[in-house]
Amino acid sequence: MNARQVDNPKTDNPHLRSWVERFGYRVLRRMTQMWFLLFYKVRAFGRENFPAEGAALICSNHQSHYDPLLVGHICRRRMNYVARKTLFKFKPFAIIINFLDAIPLDKSGMGIAGIKETIKRLKRGEFVLIFPEGTRCFDGEIADFHEGFVVIARRTKTTIVPVGFDGAFHAWPRSRPYPLPGKIALSVGEPITYEQYKDLTDKEVANLLRERITIEFERARRSVGYKVAPQAIDDARNGNDDPPQD
Repeated sequence: MNARQVDNPKTDNPHLRSWVERFGYRVLRRMTQMWFLLFYKVRAFGRENFPAEGAALICSNHQSHYDPLLVGHICRRRMNYVARKTLFKFKPFAIIINFLDAIPLDKSGMGIAGIKETIKRLKRGEFVLIFPEGTRCFDGEIADFHEGFVVIARRTKTTIVPVGFDGAFHAWPRSRPYPLPGKIALSVGEPITYEQYKDLTDKEVANLLRERITIEFERARRSVGYKVAPQAIDDARNGNDDPPQD
């Protein structure tokens, strides 16, 4: 698979978005790339594993407020992602996240509307980013996975792409309302095709994905060389979860 992916008319659906939206997304992506390179010296491995065309459910671990932008900025193709419904209540921010193709997420789960919209975008041949853990971690490690994403994957017969990263927990954990500089690394694993998971149970698919993401996560952790401090874990568990939600 060619690592030099380009913006693909078939997969980025220009007919569904204005030139302002397409141009604005590219500008924001460039700005994000500069931010992460400058303050986090971001390293990315396996970007060639993002499919060059067609739909894909991008699944990663979830460490920080940064995560949607973090995963999205290493992919050459446009990426949809889920965002908490409460974020849409603040009009200025709602305009921005709608501009970035956010899909509203209920606090208790995606909800029927969120699932339908996710399926719709996958059927259009687009990328959708989902965090199977359902919430940001408390300790920098990978938590148990919810199995809801499997229903979406089966319904659309979509390829699943595992992504693991580390360093974001140190940069901006759920307990802190502001980010700090640091080091972040991401690793994209080989896609899991529909043929590979169609005969597995939902639990088996979730376990398979967790194993694949863990492999990429460990690769990223070796790159940044971080060890999670006990104090950071305590702060995350006891901290206020009201700061920016993703």
